[in-house]
Amino acid sequence: MQLPSLTILLASPRGFCAGVDRAIQIVEIAIEKYGPPIYVRHEIVHNKEVVKSLERKGAIFVNELDEVPETGRVIFSAHGVPKSVPKEAKRRQLLYVDATCPLVSKVHNEALHQHKKGRQIILIGHNGHPEVLGTMGQLPKGSILLIETTEDILRLQVNNPDKLSLVTQTTLSVDDTAEMVSILKKRFPNIVVPRSEDICYATTNRQEAVKKIANSCDIIIVFGAPNSSNSNRLVEVALKEGCPEAFLIEQVNTMDWGKISPNMILGVTAGASAPEKLVSDFIFQCKQRFEVEIQNISVRKESVSFNLPQMNLD
Repeated sequence: MQLPSLTILLASPRGFCAGVDRAIQIVEIAIEKYGPPIYVRHEIVHNKEVVKSLERKGAIFVNELDEVPETGRVIFSAHGVPKSVPKEAKRRQLLYVDATCPLVSKVHNEALHQHKKGRQIILIGHNGHPEVLGTMGQLPKGSILLIETTEDILRLQVNNPDKLSLVTQTTLSVDDTAEMVSILKKRFPNIVVPRSEDICYATTNRQEAVKKIANSCDIIIVFGAPNSSNSNRLVEVALKEGCPEAFLIEQVNTMDWGKISPNMILGVTAGASAPEKLVSDFIFQCKQRFEVEIQNISVRKESVSFNLPQMNLD
């Protein structure tokens, strides 16, 4: 029987970034070197498949350090942690490794640097996101003001408009953030902005790839977790760039196949914490239902890698 046609535009880059790769490696190496269990504070990255895979190998995920026994070895997630977390780990004499993405650490260092110069920090980010909690936790309470929207800028009350500095969450919409930065500069002309972009290369590249395919697609599917900031931004970018429908799915078995019709052009991408296996499994399922033509649409090659930290958990 002749299967109906389906065209898939496969966006690239997609999926794991260097910071996610590094964080997962840290947990895997710790388990291999020291044996299970290895405790991980919060999801190492925002993806259930990754978490389940590491659990099978011997990782135990906890919300806070008080769930880690006295002799436990613990790893902090890629999103970064407030300074109070390693301080508490040291107080309890827990052995730990910090898997914070180096690009998140860069934001922390910038905030600390500007704070030492006497500037109040404005942080563009999503309230409650682990990365934002980690960044705000680098400095004393009140040193960092969080804003999420352009309306927040208009309501912002600062100590001194001439002593301000800006940092951002690394996984924001590039275009939305640029608009907010422009408004901030108009209201506070002397605000110090980072010399280089805080939004990470992987977030930027994945958004650019989605922009390239958005106008050509009937639907764009983004693989990623509901609590993944960079994945949610990909859905927003797709819709903003003119794709009629875009949505997030975490696992292939949650796909509503009724949404895909014969002769559609389907865009597919994945957030920076989503494994490529999700994409390949999805394409396999598509091929059971359709005669699939795949077009690879790439905006650039990624070659970024990060060194692993010292792994001294003895």
